[in-house]
Amino acid sequence: MISFAFRHRFTKRVFAIVVLHAVVFALAYRLAYGIKFDFAIPEKLADQFWLTLPAILIIKLMIFYALGACHGWWGFVTFSDLAVLLKAATLSLLIVGAVDMYMVQNNHIPKAILILDYILTIALLGGLRSMWRLSQQELRPIIERKDYRRVLIVGANAAGESLARQLHADHRFKCIVVGFLDDDAALKGTRLGSMEVLGRPEEAPKYAAAFAAQDVLVSGGTLPGKRLRLLMKRCEDAGLTVKVVPPVDDLLKNDIPLQIRPIDINDLLGRDPIRLNSDAIEGLLAGQTVLVTGAGGSIGSEICRQVLRFHPKKLILVERGENNLFLIEQELRKITEPGLIQPCVADILDKPRLNCIFETHRPDVVFHAAAFKHVPMMENNPGEAIKNNVFGTRQLVEIADRYHVRHFVMISTDKAVNPTSVMGVSKQLAERFVHAFTERSQTKFVVVRFGNVLASAGSVVPIFQEQIRRGGPVTVTHPQIERFFMTIPEASQLVLQAAAMGGAGEIFVLDMGDPVKIVDLAQDLIRLSGLKAGEDIEIQFTGLRPGEKLYEELYLDSEEKLPTPHPKVFVAYHRPYTLEEVISGIDELLAYVHSTPDVLHAKLKQIVPEYCLPGTVVHSVENAGNRGVPDRKVIRADVAGVSPENASEESSSDDVLAAKGGDSSLRR
Repeated sequence: MISFAFRHRFTKRVFAIVVLHAVVFALAYRLAYGIKFDFAIPEKLADQFWLTLPAILIIKLMIFYALGACHGWWGFVTFSDLAVLLKAATLSLLIVGAVDMYMVQNNHIPKAILILDYILTIALLGGLRSMWRLSQQELRPIIERKDYRRVLIVGANAAGESLARQLHADHRFKCIVVGFLDDDAALKGTRLGSMEVLGRPEEAPKYAAAFAAQDVLVSGGTLPGKRLRLLMKRCEDAGLTVKVVPPVDDLLKNDIPLQIRPIDINDLLGRDPIRLNSDAIEGLLAGQTVLVTGAGGSIGSEICRQVLRFHPKKLILVERGENNLFLIEQELRKITEPGLIQPCVADILDKPRLNCIFETHRPDVVFHAAAFKHVPMMENNPGEAIKNNVFGTRQLVEIADRYHVRHFVMISTDKAVNPTSVMGVSKQLAERFVHAFTERSQTKFVVVRFGNVLASAGSVVPIFQEQIRRGGPVTVTHPQIERFFMTIPEASQLVLQAAAMGGAGEIFVLDMGDPVKIVDLAQDLIRLSGLKAGEDIEIQFTGLRPGEKLYEELYLDSEEKLPTPHPKVFVAYHRPYTLEEVISGIDELLAYVHSTPDVLHAKLKQIVPEYCLPGTVVHSVENAGNRGVPDRKVIRADVAGVSPENASEESSSDDVLAAKGGDSSLRR
């Protein structure tokens, strides 16, 4: 008790509450005498009251102050405050009674008065606190009604009820909750506190009109993306605003205050929360030296953040862009112990530099996220894509084996599946090498394959946002183009999960959910900006860019989707390539990295037959739905800008090589 008193400053607010308590104590003590004697107090007992009042006040004030009863905010009174009140009143009764019995020789205070004082103290203080909170929650909104917004809350559960209480208790939000919306039909008509469960979330416009509500509040993760998008559209048509409140778990985990914010694009992705097997990941990373290539990129930097949650011995950041490396290093140093972060400027094509880093730090686990990723740019620079993504990966794998790395995880992409771009085919070749190298190494090499990362650097979302900021137009390549999307933290967490589960030579594919139409994404972003597509911001279709295809896939034709212990991670079971045939193809490819693009494309076609050359049209096989997409035509845009409608049938790579003087005898 004493330590509590000394830890808290005696502020003006606390002083005012102490004075108020003293007045209440004096009133309760006086009323106890009055009730005991029907307010006809004998003169002798009246003298006793005045003589004992100072001692009563001192004892009770000291106890109430020491127990913290004078430090709480009455506008947030809870059952915990009632428990403190009961404890302080009871302790005061016992101490006053003991002092009266053992330290006073005669003229003892009647026991009935002490009991009455105890009851009245609880009643008066409890009543005052409750009335104060009532005035804040019920009367203040009535008085200031014009400044308050009436809201509906989606989710009639403990989190929703807690949100409603906090909104009512904190006048800064200026919200009046008029009811709940929930999917459970059995809850309709029931009440949470004073608020009724009105109906389903989709009925928000109807109930908003009935109760004059202006906003609909949705707890993050309550509704999947499609339903949240539908709710937002219906509410927009009805003139309602939909806002998101972070989930309670996030508020507790991140120690941040309650915030009500507009919906963002991550909410509309609407994926179920990921539940990691933390024990398995900790077993992989705790106390280990972890190296991350591409540590300054969107995925690499997030992997670094996630790795730190599992207490590695050391984290090595490998990145060739010094500015990106500097930024992630400065961020991570703020949340780690000195010496844990080791930034290394290095290119994965620089073999002596990589050898030096591995020799110095001896990493146990490697996450390989360094890659050239921009599809159209790599179409214009195909040799650089091959050098970095294929030969850089090969070099890193061989060095990891030489220094006995325990686990090696390569980050791949859905563009490696039935590739239509140099970037995609380069990642497939890298996948092949990582998988095949397992046969000669004790290192556990695994590949993790997933689709687009939402809002990563240079991706579609920041591009659209910048176009909207400038007033449009928003450019979409094709009305039907679709992509799989994940958030950056989600992808990075599942990479760690796959790494912890992986044996040797496995290709893990992350559950990307349903593909999203890019035009829908553009319309959502325009709507989230408070504008209307077609009226305020124009959407223009520009045609597929070099290397793009309409639909992405997650599995090759020859691969089978197999489950793993984690519901969000699958294994792509496929025909294994021998290391000799993979190395043979890669070695022969080295002679073509500085050739003209069409010669290099033709060579890639020989090594990877499923690679779709520029200006070709191919049809997906009948079981395409088992690979992550329904049956559909896959279209590849010509490097020269040929539209999908005018794309020619596939040409022979041997013809191209022969025409350019290349060797057409190379085998797969």
